[in-house]
Amino acid sequence: MILDYKQIDPELMAPLENFPPLGIARDKMDDIRAMVAAMPQPPKPAGLLEARSTIETRDGSVDVCVYRKSERPCQPAVLWIHGGGYVMGTPDDIRAMRIAMEFDCTIFSVDYRVAPEHPFPAGPEDCHTALSWLMSGGSGYDIDTSRVVLGGPSGGGGLAAGVALMNRDRADFPLRLQLLIYPMLDNLHGTISGEYENHPIWNRSDSDNAWEMYLNGTPGQAASPYASATRAESLAGLPPTYICVGAIDLFRDECIEYGSRLMAAEVPTELAVFPGVYHGAESLAPDAAVSQRLNNSLMKALGDALA
Repeated sequence: MILDYKQIDPELMAPLENFPPLGIARDKMDDIRAMVAAMPQPPKPAGLLEARSTIETRDGSVDVCVYRKSERPCQPAVLWIHGGGYVMGTPDDIRAMRIAMEFDCTIFSVDYRVAPEHPFPAGPEDCHTALSWLMSGGSGYDIDTSRVVLGGPSGGGGLAAGVALMNRDRADFPLRLQLLIYPMLDNLHGTISGEYENHPIWNRSDSDNAWEMYLNGTPGQAASPYASATRAESLAGLPPTYICVGAIDLFRDECIEYGSRLMAAEVPTELAVFPGVYHGAESLAPDAAVSQRLNNSLMKALGDALA
């Protein structure tokens, strides 16, 4: 099926004229990562405090970028998992930095391992180790562990969903919120929105190839729920959840379905769907009215959780 681009909000069309096709594939990942890294980025917020920590894991170590506005005591915190479709991305995330400045909180942005070099379960295990380190007081920062949020966008949102399930099944540290920003949840994309081939920015072919690399093959329904959260049999006991997604996003229906299942499991859930919005549009066209509505929505949910 072919998506009609007339459904896209007119204010979001201009970035698509210059955004190159990704063409996600095993033998192209070095070039793709270099291309994405070379794309222009907004400047870092003025006054941002930056540091880096290293955490020992079962099979090595993982770095965590720390972003703060101030050194005030007993700060709330966000364990931030950057996006990148499980195959790329960087913890040097402008949205994470802006959150630190907006709420005077501490952001721990995990530099987790990505596929295909490090397929599942490397990424979520790195992030779960970072969560345990944070919640157990290992960071060395004065953090109010009763006010911790877990979240991220796209593949980072999918990882956050998987790590929330891990946390429930293992240590069950109390989390104020899982913040799932258009999360990548379903390795099968078995929905109506998943049937379209030409979604802007992140299309079905790119997503299928990223999932194949992340899962080191194609296990389908046999995928672990810690990799593909939609495979979880039960969502009971998860933390309060915020999910947002665009109506022109490949992930639209899997996000809606996941939100509905969370509600059925009596998990307090806010689900926001934004018309005319494709994947990542609010970052590419931040001044568009619908982009501002999306950003204001998720920031309000985050602010309430950190308060």
